[in-house]
Amino acid sequence: MAEQSNSNTLGLLLRQLLKERSLSMRKFSELTGIDTATISRIINDKRKATPQHLEKFADCLEVPLINLFEAAGYPIEQKQEDSDSDDIHTSVDAIQALLKSSNVYDNEFSVSNVEQKLESYGLYAQTEEGKNTILKDFDEKIKSVGSIGPFINQLKELYGKFTSGKGTLFELTLIGSTLLYFIIPVDVIPDYLFPIGYLDDAIAVQLTTKALLNRIT
Repeated sequence: MAEQSNSNTLGLLLRQLLKERSLSMRKFSELTGIDTATISRIINDKRKATPQHLEKFADCLEVPLINLFEAAGYPIEQKQEDSDSDDIHTSVDAIQALLKSSNVYDNEFSVSNVEQKLESYGLYAQTEEGKNTILKDFDEKIKSVGSIGPFINQLKELYGKFTSGKGTLFELTLIGSTLLYFIIPVDVIPDYLFPIGYLDDAIAVQLTTKALLNRIT
């Protein structure tokens, strides 16, 4: 199975995904903001996709970024982890490869850095100032990102839960910390390093979603 997956080119994978989602190349271009000619060259293996291209493709098609990295031929070191943490660690692998290839961020990225930041924002989320920051700035930050997909949709769901006030103090604090992580631009990977600056925000959302699900189960 692994050999078959690795033999697939990015072009073949994109063709398959577009067909499954009934997306034309023109519509795909509109959703990703990448011109049709560039997408056509990538699909026809006449141009190598950049990490930035892959990040936009993954967000639009709602597929794991690491799958596109592998199909595009970027080296990814797979880690064997337990099933509960597979998604996060494969995402981290993809982020590490993306940061390395982008040459705009020199620090080592880790989940523990995101967790530490979330913990500090959790304390802030319990204050009136923190709550007001979320209520006042969330919609504006969503507009500035100008993106759709599971990452943004999950954030909107968390925002809805936070504003409703339904949940335990722990749950609302956890959700508030994630919303502040997204809103405040200075986090583990600064947001101004667009588009890679929001990759750690996606990890933060993933961590919080898993924590909330674990409490339910």
